[in-house]
Amino acid sequence: MLRLVVMGAVIAALSALLLVESCNEAVCASVVSKCMITQSCKCDLKNCSCCKECSNCLSYLYTECCSCVDMCPKPNYSTNRLSTDSQVADLPEAIPNLFQVLTAERDPHERWLTFTFPVDFDISMFKPQLEKEFKYRTQSVEQEVVPIKDVLTLNCSVAYMSQCMSLNKCTAACQSMGAASFRWFHDGCCECVGDKCIKYGINESRCLRCPQTKVIPEDEADYGEDEEEDGLQV
Repeated sequence: MLRLVVMGAVIAALSALLLVESCNEAVCASVVSKCMITQSCKCDLKNCSCCKECSNCLSYLYTECCSCVDMCPKPNYSTNRLSTDSQVADLPEAIPNLFQVLTAERDPHERWLTFTFPVDFDISMFKPQLEKEFKYRTQSVEQEVVPIKDVLTLNCSVAYMSQCMSLNKCTAACQSMGAASFRWFHDGCCECVGDKCIKYGINESRCLRCPQTKVIPEDEADYGEDEEEDGLQV
C-alpha cells in the first residue's frame, strides 16, 4: 500500500513538472520519471546534497531536462509564434534503417542536427485485442500490491534540417532520409522524425541556421505549392 502511495505521489509530481512551459515533455518524460522514482533528484540546491547523483541520473539529457526537476534556471525559449506553429504528416514509405544510419552520428556537412531521447511506450497498445480484454493475475493476501507497469523504452531520433525550406522541400528531404514522419514549422524549420517517436517528435523549432534574422510575415511565407519536390541528396 505504501508503494502505491509513493507511486501516486511521483506520478502527480511528474505531471505537475511537465506542465511547466520550459519542461519539454516529449524529451524529458521518461528520464525525469525514472529519476523521481529513484529520488535521485530530490535535492536541496542550497547545499546541493544530491546534485551529482541527479546529474548522473539525467545523464546526457541533463542540459535539456534539469529545469524539469528545478536543478537549473528555466531556459528562456523564443516566444516567436512562427517557431511553435507547425504542420505534421506521416510519410508513406519510411526506411527506418536508412534514417538510423544517417542520424547515428553527427553529420560532417552539418546538413542536419540530430537529437535522440528515450520514449516510453505502453506495451498493451501493441497486444491483440483479446489479450487486452482478458488479463488475470493471482496474488496471495501476504503479497504486497505492486502496480503493473508494462512499458517499453525506445530511443527516438529526430533530425532538424540546418537551412530554412518550404513545406514541399521539407517533405522531400525527410522522405529521402527514410523518416517515418515530419514536422514543418511556419518559420521554415524542418524536422524529420524517426519511426520510434510519438507525437511527431519535438514541437519546437531548433534548426541550426533557421529561422533567418529577418522573420517573413506569415501571409508572405513560401509554402512551396508551386515548387518542384526535389529531395535532399544524402
